[in-house]
Amino acid sequence: MPRFYCAICRYPLNACLCASVQPISPMTQLVVLQHPSEVEHKKNSVRVLSLVVAETQVYVGESEADFNGLREHLTACNKPIYLVYPSEQSVSVEQQPINPDCVLLLLDGTWRKAFKMLQLNPWLTQYPAVHLAEGYESRYRIRKSSRSDSLSTLEACAYMLSALDPRLDVQPLMTAFDAMVELRIKAMPSTVQARYQNSNKPNCETK
Repeated sequence: MPRFYCAICRYPLNACLCASVQPISPMTQLVVLQHPSEVEHKKNSVRVLSLVVAETQVYVGESEADFNGLREHLTACNKPIYLVYPSEQSVSVEQQPINPDCVLLLLDGTWRKAFKMLQLNPWLTQYPAVHLAEGYESRYRIRKSSRSDSLSTLEACAYMLSALDPRLDVQPLMTAFDAMVELRIKAMPSTVQARYQNSNKPNCETK
């Protein structure tokens, strides 16, 4: 039986997110390097991110050659560029003054895949790395991670944008994200739904 999709949000009609999407236009340019395995994933938070922040740029790939177009774009960019990735060299975005009129590069994939993408793209290390301070909790109940500090790519973007520009209302991102999560849970068998609805342990991976 064929499935019908919304022409705007591209989700199935019975899971349309349009009613929960309120676009925002942050000063910060969001650029997502997305692992190919995430593109068609039903729980892909970048799809929701792109609905709320239409200017989001998504480049799909894994190897250095896959991102040649992005590298050319960044070379011509006249804004500060930061890589969002926690490491020994990264600095907390809350503890240093960063002009929100900048570019944030985010790796979209599981921790393992994101690490592999970083290893395959050493050119990313030319950009200063930033991370979020501790204390953020994920609302991504439908994807699990072995790391307690995991956030979905959308959540990481929302918290980053809020830290860079406290005047920006990022609630539309979280509203659309929560709607997507609830719709995914409702699509599950009733026995599985109960497990997620009764769980108070938010788990996620960056994706």
